[in-house]
Amino acid sequence: MSRHLTVSAKIPRKVVEAMRRYGIRPGPIIRKALEEAVKRRILEEIDTRLEKFSELLDKIPDEEVARLIREDRDTR
Repeated sequence: MSRHLTVSAKIPRKVVEAMRRYGIRPGPIIRKALEEAVKRRILEEIDTRLEKFSELLDKIPDEEVARLIREDRDTR
């Protein structure tokens, strides 16, 4: 099975004519734009998860964190 899929988009005729006149190939531009959009969404999702995780960690008392770190160091 192919690792690539074909997508299509309706583009105004004037834009297509200008692309031809200037030798602009849409494939690489569309590919890069889609990759950047996906990357941006992934980073937004990670940021949201980190905020939730941070809120959970804030609920743990500092003394408990220190105790856990000490225990971990002692087991090494």
